[in-house]
Amino acid sequence: MTDGDATHPIAIRAVTATDAADVRALRLEALRDSPRAFGTSVEEEEARTLEQTAARIEPGPGSVLLGAFANGRLVGMVGLRREDHAKEHHKATLWGMYVTPAARGNGVASALVQELLERAAAMPGVRQVNLGVAADNEPARRLYEAFGFEAFGLERSALVVDGEDVDELFMVRVVAR
Repeated sequence: MTDGDATHPIAIRAVTATDAADVRALRLEALRDSPRAFGTSVEEEEARTLEQTAARIEPGPGSVLLGAFANGRLVGMVGLRREDHAKEHHKATLWGMYVTPAARGNGVASALVQELLERAAAMPGVRQVNLGVAADNEPARRLYEAFGFEAFGLERSALVVDGEDVDELFMVRVVAR
């Protein structure tokens, strides 16, 4: 899948263990740039080895980390993870969404979400995709709403970042019945 104009084509693909260094660098950027958006701290991510990152991002039957590449450079990513338990196997979770500031406004986030939803719908038995987003992150909320996600709950003080409470809005998008 590609998105963007002729001067800035965007390629979306599953990342693999060979992309671990680039994924780790982008993940650390994300945690520094948007600490209120992620439950993991920079220190926790820095403590992971490259081998641990590689193992974590390797695609599996119920999980994938999608990368957005512009001119071969990783500029965005989003993960999809299916629930393991039998009674929850109909659900998947969108996690780790991030687009580097220089690539924002070029359709990268939309291309990532579109591909993620297509992959979720292609997983036999998956009926819905859930996500959590900082309640005050208006651009992210608007993006998810544009793709049909609807709010279903709010957790007060889901995160505490630099002593400040961050409420998390939970959203769902039905992909199959």
